[in-house]
Amino acid sequence: MRCLSLIVQNLLFVKNKSLLPAPLFEGTVVMAARNLSVKTTFALLGFTDYPELQVPLFLVFLIMYVITVVGNLGMILIIKIHPRFHTPMYFFLSHLSLVDFCYSSIVTPKLLENLVVADKSISYSSCMLQYFLSCSAVVTESFMLAVMAYDRFVAICNPLLYTVAMSPRLCALLVAGSYLWGMFGPLVLLCYALQLNFSGHNVINHFFCEYTALIAVSSSDIHIPHLLLFGFATFNEVSTLLIILTSYIFIFVTVLNIHSASGRHKAFSTCASHLTAITIFHGTILSLYCVPNSKNSQQTVKVASVFYTVVNPMLNPLIYSLRNKDVKDAFWKLIDTKVSLH
Repeated sequence: MRCLSLIVQNLLFVKNKSLLPAPLFEGTVVMAARNLSVKTTFALLGFTDYPELQVPLFLVFLIMYVITVVGNLGMILIIKIHPRFHTPMYFFLSHLSLVDFCYSSIVTPKLLENLVVADKSISYSSCMLQYFLSCSAVVTESFMLAVMAYDRFVAICNPLLYTVAMSPRLCALLVAGSYLWGMFGPLVLLCYALQLNFSGHNVINHFFCEYTALIAVSSSDIHIPHLLLFGFATFNEVSTLLIILTSYIFIFVTVLNIHSASGRHKAFSTCASHLTAITIFHGTILSLYCVPNSKNSQQTVKVASVFYTVVNPMLNPLIYSLRNKDVKDAFWKLIDTKVSLH
């Protein structure tokens, strides 16, 4: 919390050193204040390598963002107003939709702006804030998907104890834990990023303030931040995938022991949407952050980043709604109600 307080003060352009409390991370405060004092700015290069595609990309990303907003907010609304969806599974799904909405809204508006305006600059404080919020959303989503896998494990392997095991208190704790860990790790990385020296106008070869692209333009030694990122990303992936794989191994064994073909189909159908979302999300993260000294070209990194920042938040509500008859029925009933009111 002390570190967070110091960061907030710097991002709010605190210039009077005497007003600051005794720092826990003095180097962080001094370096961040120095960067602000020299008017450090960044420019997001984005997809400027393809000037002829700027307008088509703007239209594509705009449509995807609209679908993301409508899909995720619609999913939250449907789950909120229909009592049949007041279950642990849909409780977790509503929070996944919230994270996807926030994540897309952190990254996509700036991406759309930079596709149509000549000035692609972003301030030091805005860039650091965008990094922190976007990284927090990614980590939170990874643990939310793991929590949803555990929920499916309990529902299929212990159906008689499901309502007892997945109590409202436990569900709330699992969601709160995902959010808190999603903030803690990126906060540590942010503390190190604020200690790096940035001077003048820095060009970031990315479409948002992604951590590796951000620290790459620093004149400081970035060996430790790179190691921290690799260690943090690896821990998150190993821990979440371990939970997911363990849950689905037990689920698979349990389903194979179901004698009814319709029962097996229903069980697999319940997990299909979740497995699809996991494959898209974790496949991209593993290829980008858990391979040391990756040989991926910057264009490949940008394209892969589009998947987990723009495409995945759009696909999640579609994946879960198109494969769920109850959600589709509730959606059309909601539409019919709105139409009849007019």
